[in-house]
Amino acid sequence: MAHLLGAEALHLEYPTKVVFDSVSLGVNEGDRIGIVGRNGDGKSSLLGMLAGRREPDAGRVTVRRGVTIGVLDQADTLDGSLTVGEAVVGDRPEHEWAGDARVRDIIRGLLGELAWDAGVATLSGGQRRRVALAALLAGEWDVLALDEPTNHLDVEAITWLAGHLKQRWAPNAGGLLVVTHDRWFLDEVCTATWEVHDRIVEPFEGGYAAYILQRVERDRQAASIEAKRQNLARKELAWLRRGAPARTSKPKFRIDAANVLIADVPEIRDRVSLQSLAVSRLGKDVVDLEDVSVAYDGREVLRDVEWRIAPGERTGVLGVNGAGKSTLLGLVDGSVKPSSGRVKRGKTVRVATLTQRLDELEEHLQDPVRTVIGRLRTSYTIGTGSKAQELTPGQLLERMGFESKQLSTPVKDLSGGQKRRLQLLLILLDQPNVLILDEPTNDLDTDMLAAIEDLLDSWPGTLLVVSHDRYFIERVTDQQFAVIDGRLRHLPGGVDEYLRLSAASRTSGAGADVARAAAAVSPLEGSAAPAAPARSGAEAHAIRKEIGAAERKLERLGQRVAGIHERMAAHDQADYAGLASLNEELRAAEAETAELEERWLELSELVG
Repeated sequence: MAHLLGAEALHLEYPTKVVFDSVSLGVNEGDRIGIVGRNGDGKSSLLGMLAGRREPDAGRVTVRRGVTIGVLDQADTLDGSLTVGEAVVGDRPEHEWAGDARVRDIIRGLLGELAWDAGVATLSGGQRRRVALAALLAGEWDVLALDEPTNHLDVEAITWLAGHLKQRWAPNAGGLLVVTHDRWFLDEVCTATWEVHDRIVEPFEGGYAAYILQRVERDRQAASIEAKRQNLARKELAWLRRGAPARTSKPKFRIDAANVLIADVPEIRDRVSLQSLAVSRLGKDVVDLEDVSVAYDGREVLRDVEWRIAPGERTGVLGVNGAGKSTLLGLVDGSVKPSSGRVKRGKTVRVATLTQRLDELEEHLQDPVRTVIGRLRTSYTIGTGSKAQELTPGQLLERMGFESKQLSTPVKDLSGGQKRRLQLLLILLDQPNVLILDEPTNDLDTDMLAAIEDLLDSWPGTLLVVSHDRYFIERVTDQQFAVIDGRLRHLPGGVDEYLRLSAASRTSGAGADVARAAAAVSPLEGSAAPAAPARSGAEAHAIRKEIGAAERKLERLGQRVAGIHERMAAHDQADYAGLASLNEELRAAEAETAELEERWLELSELVG
């Protein structure tokens, strides 16, 4: 493969820290590289040096003649005097950019909700980020260097971006360098991973999952060498005798090798024990939303919501920005009152919310971390039964990435990620039994996300999560719901089902200003759906008859689902076999509902 750019003996240091020491690496045609590591270890600095934005203290970066590099910084560099259209396509004539299929796709994928002539200065931070990303992708680049490109993007936009980057170049052309904590995105897009740690950059083959497998192998081998008393040695020896794929220069991790590596790892959550403990802490009643609607200034945000939240339930909530997710969670924690319907809350329920605003830290900003923790409980128990473990707040801090020297640091001087972790710790030490996490992955690196996920695995309570981080939401929750067009919809098919439903909703809805502008000039890839073919009166009558039958059956299925929820709420929570049977019945009814709704949509399109 042709060489695009390279680094030789890079050295970078600050007055109190050496960031890189003699780092050499290269990027070739076809490389799609994800850069991971702890916050502060130098990921953005490495990207800046490779992209020519930052000079190393020693060493050099070489770029092949004629290679162009496009860079997305974390900092906002947009000119506020421009309109959205000027920022994205510059002064190119309308017929030129609108005739470019790739530019139209970028506009639809990232800017669907924005007005084309809106001033950049009037946009929110998240909207400006989308405009900056669209402007970069609209250009022609041999190499793209992206620093946290998924920040402020929702699940749909992240999915679109992954698809765009996978198709942007031919398989053996172009180069991609991306710093991100979004592990689903890393797995979807990247073919190699660079881990930045301890002043070096360590390359791994494959995306995030392959990187983790290789890192587990590396760490286990080190443990076997340094601490032979550990029982891992026997397992490592058995694995090595089966061929040791790690001995090859470019290891290919087969499925059987991966299975060996994780053979002794138990299920991530002991659901039976957690469910039992949750019932003992909460009772049978948590929060029930019964036929609830919410309206603001005459605009209905949520309508006819039926949601019965069970003890120990772990639920992810999906939806585009502005769909009503925060309103839904406000109904659960009591901060939002319904316009109609009823919210029933159990007597023992204690709700805590991890907000995006770091509210819990406001009163502690001047205090050292040690002082803040010392005012709270002296111990915290994780795990259940024989696996229960009691930790001091200091041990819990260490588990969440704090070093002993940081215990004397005032809260105001902590980094964004450290404040986020301390905020979660304060909430957990207060011992709520219903925990709401609103975008909890902001400002956290992949290692810290894994540590928080591990902590949540042993937390015995009801967990509700709103996040655009697909990996996180699938990792910590057991089921997902979505707010679509004001209604709450269960997703038996998870995030994939949500993306299908969201796409169908957008297709049936009105197009946004920018999408209409792109489609109006060139009909090559217009977003409007084709007109329904003309049908005879008999055919139209038969279709309408089937639609009516489907609607009646959907109503009966809705009543059936509600009845199962009521039976589950009234059922003996200690009868796990009975609950499992009811859960299977519920999933079957919801799957039948989803299938029938898809058929209803097909029929509706046929009659126009």
